[in-house]
Amino acid sequence: MGLLSRKATCNSHGQDSSYFLGWLEYEKNPYHHLHNPNGIIQMGLAENQLSFDLLETWLAKNPEAVGCKRDGQSIFRELALFQDYHGLPAFKKALVDFMAEIRGNKVSFDPNNIVLTAGATSANETLMFCLAEHCDAFLLPTPYYPGFDRDLKWRTGVEIVPIHCTSSNCFRITASATEEAYQQAQKKNLTVKGILITNPSNPLGTTMTRPELNLLINFITEKQIHLISDEIFSGTVFNSPSFISIIEALKDMNMEKNNRVHIVYSLSKDLGLPGFRVGAIYSNDPTVVSAAVKMSSFGLVSSQTQYLLSVMLSDKKFRNHYIVKNQNRLLKRQRKLVSGLEKSGIRCLESNAGLFCWVDMRHLLSSDTFEAEMELWERIIYDVKLNISPGSSCHCNEPGWFRVCFANMSEDTLELAMQRLKSFVGSIKKHNHQELEKLRKESHVGKWIFRLPFQSFNEQDQR
Repeated sequence: MGLLSRKATCNSHGQDSSYFLGWLEYEKNPYHHLHNPNGIIQMGLAENQLSFDLLETWLAKNPEAVGCKRDGQSIFRELALFQDYHGLPAFKKALVDFMAEIRGNKVSFDPNNIVLTAGATSANETLMFCLAEHCDAFLLPTPYYPGFDRDLKWRTGVEIVPIHCTSSNCFRITASATEEAYQQAQKKNLTVKGILITNPSNPLGTTMTRPELNLLINFITEKQIHLISDEIFSGTVFNSPSFISIIEALKDMNMEKNNRVHIVYSLSKDLGLPGFRVGAIYSNDPTVVSAAVKMSSFGLVSSQTQYLLSVMLSDKKFRNHYIVKNQNRLLKRQRKLVSGLEKSGIRCLESNAGLFCWVDMRHLLSSDTFEAEMELWERIIYDVKLNISPGSSCHCNEPGWFRVCFANMSEDTLELAMQRLKSFVGSIKKHNHQELEKLRKESHVGKWIFRLPFQSFNEQDQR
């Protein structure tokens, strides 16, 4: 063991999170409609598989892009040779145009300020290396994406301090919670280097309001710290209110060139291409851009991927058609999930974006504790055979919330998942009723209210 580094042997990767453990259980027993119909259905993976047919249709109509050709001539050798770290200019131009179109062309992006990375994971970690030292801190609103414990902390040594948001105001960021987190970091002798947000939110599936964005801009200006806006779900906004990018908020405050605000983007969610490993950092700080370009040598986007996507995203007709069609499909699928949950007496936070819903199962807990949340999660994994992500893995400070994904499966599979869940909840209600009747008979006092292994559904409205 002494021959290995502390990094290799430490347990700070976050792989022991229930978020990742759910994946492991799924991989042991994955559902397949023919080969394993009783397997675990994966509802813990935020992938967008609803619009592959649109991409495949475009690819079939544009064989030159796939075959590494331009104007009928092979450019294989050109793409096969070593590429500059800055990336292909044609792709960077097409990418920033796509980003602008998603934002309603209310803002524009300079291709010279964009750094290509191997996905958003690499982009976020690179920004940590650029903006913070070992043991410096970033503030993150809760609940937040469980992977940030790995992406932001593991190799960089950066600490995460939570900005606690609660269901009392639909998990909106407040000035008091932000200031409290900042003060908590200082009490721990941590230097706060910035705030990182996801907008739209993962796991909430909501877009941030203009007052929230203005609050954050004013806060980082006052404290002289950075703000990273992870906007990888910006193209998934399927309902009102519309998406407001941090750069649009800055523009409206005449602060568009602020060099302490940085954007992370990728094509993993909006185009459903996580396997292509295409991410980006956008920053107005030339020093950050220069440093990030150098660091990108550890995670470049392949030249053939850049070429293919440069042709695809330069097709304005396709681009517009895809954005609209994909958002419509996401809306339809989200409504199907919400409807299915409602049939089981389960409610969700009202959402308008993302590939998931933030689901309220507090009424199914045996007690208002995270131990009860894990007990419920284990029953859903092993008995119901659904992999969903418990709120505690997202650092939610209220037990009983779960992230449930809806875009990484067929409609039939989602329907089956809802049937399984409804059956499970029905068995809980039946068990509770039987226990209540038993206790009433034993006590001969029907008016008393007893605490059951799981709360009755009548208690839901009292929360």
